[in-house]
Amino acid sequence: MKRLFASILAPVLLVVLTACAQAPARGEAATTVFADTPTLDVVTLNLWHDKQDWPRRQDLIVRELARRQPDVILLQEVLQDPGLANQAQHLAERLGYQYRFFSVDPEGQAHRYGNAILTRHAIDASDVVKLQPLDDYRVAGWVRTEFNGRPLNVYVTHLHYKPEGGTIRARQIADVLAFIDRTGEQAPAIIGGDFNTGDGTPELAALSPRFSSAYRAAHPDQDVDAPAHTTLNPHMGHPAQRIDHVFFQTDAFRVDEARILFERADADGTWASDHFGLFVRLRPMR
Repeated sequence: MKRLFASILAPVLLVVLTACAQAPARGEAATTVFADTPTLDVVTLNLWHDKQDWPRRQDLIVRELARRQPDVILLQEVLQDPGLANQAQHLAERLGYQYRFFSVDPEGQAHRYGNAILTRHAIDASDVVKLQPLDDYRVAGWVRTEFNGRPLNVYVTHLHYKPEGGTIRARQIADVLAFIDRTGEQAPAIIGGDFNTGDGTPELAALSPRFSSAYRAAHPDQDVDAPAHTTLNPHMGHPAQRIDHVFFQTDAFRVDEARILFERADADGTWASDHFGLFVRLRPMR
């Protein structure tokens, strides 16, 4: 009888122990449950257009991006001039990415300035919207691409720059959200760029709870508004502020990682930009 009981009990204990071993610890559900899901890697960087030694800075940027191979790259302060090929196009060609450039300047004009999205995946659709007020010359750009066999909406923007311009930024965020509602078609979305303000300021409050800041979510126990987390390059005379962000759709992703990029100069003292970059790794929830 003891042997019969043991033979029945052993498989049951094996099932229970296996289930316990696979169960996520408290606070680790997202990481454990979705551990086998491909991650979405995103980088945002303000290029600082063609300031200082752009060819050398470009090499630094390409080297790091080629090493990381992010799925999506969001760029701001992208320039093209008669003597300068479109910076986003040139970076995309060097990296082997698809790209879209977004500007208030009309197509065909020699001088154009704006934002861009680069992606390793095919671009199925794209559009641009001018942000209010029009004399601030700001835009938001959108592409629909595909990730893990499903559609993904990617948005890039660069908001009003004056510290006292919170009301203007709030109006621009409203325009961005309306743009998302018009183009989203229920596919998950990420938004990134240079917001010229912290991710906890009142002008960005309209993004919550629909969107969450990846950097803040990845560092829940840290004061991410402290100077150590700056994305403005203090070596260029900027105040230490974290104004570059990636926001993810809260019900579609969990953040695995978020870290500052390009926070060191090369051996000759050349910086990639007057901003640091931001790298984010997201994990789809479905």
